Amino acid sequence: MIGQALNRVDGQLKVSGRAPYAYEQWDGGQPLYGFIVGATIGKGRITRIDTEAAERAPGVRMVMTHHNAPAQGAPDLSVPAEYWRAYPALADPDVHHYGEPVALVVATTFEQARAAARLVEVAYAEEPGRFDFAAHEDEAYAPEAVNAGLPTDTAVGDFDAAFETAAVRIDQRYTTPYVFSQPMEPQACLAVPQGEHLTVYASCQIVDSAHSSLAATLQLDGERIHVVTPYIGGGFGSKLRVHQETTLAALAARTLGLPVKVAQTRQQIFELVGLRPTSDQRVRLGAGRDGRLVALAHEVTMFTSPRIEYAEQSAATTRPLYAAPNRLTRHRLVPLDLPRGEDVRAPGEAPGMLAVESAMDELAHVLGMDPVELRIRNEPEVDPERGVPFSDRRTVDCLREGARRFGWEQRPTTPGSRRDGRWLVGYGMSAAIRGHFQLPMRARVRLEADGTAVVQSDMTDIGTGTYTILSQVAADGLGLPVDRVRVDLGSSEFPTSSGSGGSWGAGGAGTAVHRACQALREMLLEAARGDTRSPLHGLNTAEAVFADGSVRVGSASEELRELVARHHPEGVEAEGETQSMADDPNYKEYSINTYGAHFAEVGVDADTAEIRLRRMLGVFTAGRVLNAKTARSQLIGGMIWGLSAALDEDAVVDTRSGAFVNRDLAHYLVPVHADVPDVDAVIIESFDDKANVLGAKGLGELGICGAGASVANAVFNATGIRVRDFPITLDKLLPELPLVDS
Repeated sequence: MIGQALNRVDGQLKVSGRAPYAYEQWDGGQPLYGFIVGATIGKGRITRIDTEAAERAPGVRMVMTHHNAPAQGAPDLSVPAEYWRAYPALADPDVHHYGEPVALVVATTFEQARAAARLVEVAYAEEPGRFDFAAHEDEAYAPEAVNAGLPTDTAVGDFDAAFETAAVRIDQRYTTPYVFSQPMEPQACLAVPQGEHLTVYASCQIVDSAHSSLAATLQLDGERIHVVTPYIGGGFGSKLRVHQETTLAALAARTLGLPVKVAQTRQQIFELVGLRPTSDQRVRLGAGRDGRLVALAHEVTMFTSPRIEYAEQSAATTRPLYAAPNRLTRHRLVPLDLPRGEDVRAPGEAPGMLAVESAMDELAHVLGMDPVELRIRNEPEVDPERGVPFSDRRTVDCLREGARRFGWEQRPTTPGSRRDGRWLVGYGMSAAIRGHFQLPMRARVRLEADGTAVVQSDMTDIGTGTYTILSQVAADGLGLPVDRVRVDLGSSEFPTSSGSGGSWGAGGAGTAVHRACQALREMLLEAARGDTRSPLHGLNTAEAVFADGSVRVGSASEELRELVARHHPEGVEAEGETQSMADDPNYKEYSINTYGAHFAEVGVDADTAEIRLRRMLGVFTAGRVLNAKTARSQLIGGMIWGLSAALDEDAVVDTRSGAFVNRDLAHYLVPVHADVPDVDAVIIESFDDKANVLGAKGLGELGICGAGASVANAVFNATGIRVRDFPITLDKLLPELPLVDS
């Protein structure tokens, strides 16, 4: 079953509207609805808040402010993972960023709550805020570590000396904007009080982080909180932790003793959910005339909130990417009074590779060398900074296969030289790499007396296909058809996992399920060997095969349901576990990553500078594929996000107020169907036995890594214009566009 391109087992539920999301839960009577009132200043303090008119409005049951909000726990900095800490709301009169909640209006209907929210009057003592990244960049400091606990800085050899004497040098800066995750399902919550207990239907990627954060915030015993999130309409990192809609719904529900729903509006997501930090990246490459790098440096300065530090690991991606004996990477943070930074799909790799792979294209152009060949010449034999071998590295295979499939040999060698009517046509490419992470996971597999199996874990499905691949892993492990496996996910009552995020979910949760099935097989075989009623009695079961709902040893066989019913009439279960990468020696002894190569063709209108993607190809390798259909879907989705990073996404800050100017999907641009005519992803399958027992690695984020750079490099190839301030928009191309006859 593993590897087959099966349709999603939850697909029919979703397309028919029968898969309930957080805001759609509850059939126990009419809930109340909450609407968040946000601050209209970027920094300061509430001096007066008048809720009288709102409280008199039709249907209003409560207006919660810092004056009447229940006491809450403060974030415990000793808890290592920030998403597990308390996340209080309305705790004091201080305003730390524009849009921060200053009140919650709860009413009988959503419309009543929204209307009454406009009646809340707030006066502020406004303070000067730091909102302009460029103006405060000289205040940057070095954090103790960056995301995932990676080192802030690294150095190998003598970069300065090697760069100074290099025959060819590239020294450029690349800037990337603030970027938001914008899942189709907004952040939402339904909190249902049940005596001393509270059930929270939340839209969250990690049930355990939601559970722990709520318990710490509400100062409740964790056994009294139940988190349920069976279906999630996208996350992309924005739901790794719960946000203030969840805290506020829980506070209101406990105060009123009634179910309360709170959902963020699309505009509020730009104010209440974390963002990818803007960055200023300096990339320096020193090479010989043969293209071999002798010096490589990647230095990143980015935004952080002064209250909750977040350091995206943008330069860390460069560390295992290319061979160079002299190396330098650095991260620096600029504190600004804006919403906090948080993980956005492929944190670190997405903006980091946009810069580094653009710089590699610049080096290839200066050298007059094929960009594919330049990357192959700098392929490392071992991890260039850690000095350990790679577990399974096939970057060159991806580069060559991609070039062959794309027709790279037809690439214009002179930028701006190919025309198709009024369109300037260009080709671009980039490499792709992403570190593979392994976090703790647990799963329970139960075999019922009728021969069906049930998988249980608090693991989540954010639309990536977790229900399907875990069904496949369990079916494969027990020799059952997929339709005889049921997967239950997203409840804090199930065994604890690290959820979906960071591309660690499939490999980690799949390994836990595989080990649970392995334990079940051993239990059943032991029972069969010692049972005189079994056809397998006394046989050597070392070569036993589980298939088609039966156990076979040579010519003898027995149906699973008969074996289970006889020995375990109430069913039998086992748990499997995946350990953290910190405890797995393979992750110390090997550099474990996923790899790929992107190729893009664009057209640029010679008169208007309009950019159109014509086609895009990605070739990837990420170990064993668990489901060929969902894997390809995830990769294509990531590639389209890379296109978006290159050409569209740009959250613009009003540096006077700290508000995001384009805080809706009418003005914060993302690609639509017409922008994506021909995108394909090809997978070179392998088996990485150092990653896990399944040989599988995460690929949900690999598709975005480097994808934007291939588009940017294609724009340069089409026009001869190098844009280093992303996204590439008409105003950045048009002034330099060559005058040509139409």
